[in-house]
Amino acid sequence: MKIIAMIPARYSASRFPGKLMKDLGGKPVIVRTYEAAVKASLFDEVYVVTDSEVIYNTIDKIGGKVLMSKKEHECGSDRIAEAVESLEVDIVVNVQGDEPFIDTVSLSKLISVFKSDSKKEIDLASLKVRMTNAEDIQDPNNVKVITDINNFAIYFSRSVIPYHRDKEITVSYYKHKGVYAFRKEALIDFYHTPMTPIEAAEKIECIRYLEVGKRIKMIETSVESIGIDTPEDLEKAIKQLENEKH
Repeated sequence: MKIIAMIPARYSASRFPGKLMKDLGGKPVIVRTYEAAVKASLFDEVYVVTDSEVIYNTIDKIGGKVLMSKKEHECGSDRIAEAVESLEVDIVVNVQGDEPFIDTVSLSKLISVFKSDSKKEIDLASLKVRMTNAEDIQDPNNVKVITDINNFAIYFSRSVIPYHRDKEITVSYYKHKGVYAFRKEALIDFYHTPMTPIEAAEKIECIRYLEVGKRIKMIETSVESIGIDTPEDLEKAIKQLENEKH
């Protein structure tokens, strides 16, 4: 089974433009992420896929594998799908370009899901993190996920799900982490399917998979990785990098 990592890397980001090229301990964020993915030793190959010549040239200069995105894309899955369509590969893992501290334990769990799926019942796997803080649960920026008893996703929403009507019942809430491992064919099917109505309403790409009948296995993790969405996040990442050196 050939397993590759794809790191989608857009230059423009609405909240923090050019964040992937910001300096993080002497190297751009995207280089830190690429090198961490390679060092994880989980993948047969690691690629950055980008729409930016600056990012392309930066990865190419360090001898990394990088692909130029041919066109505009609505989401990371589309960008990755275009890149892998012509590659001989079984499993594609989406590694976030703005998360330089790779959570190798969680990624390893995602990959192992497919290794034990002899009947090929799983189209993709993703991560969820338990939430206990009421403010986090109410926050629409935190995508919530509910699963069946076998941990297959039933639905994702920015609303609070499940609705806690009976207060005597104990309810757990989970945040979806946007890290995916796909079977190649599921990813290509997604790419060739137009955006679906509920996906468009919620602005959550994985709903498209559910709307077209794909099965998403959710794996619980307790690791909250540092994503760089703001200048403040970058400062936190710089501090974490310094702590790791000591």
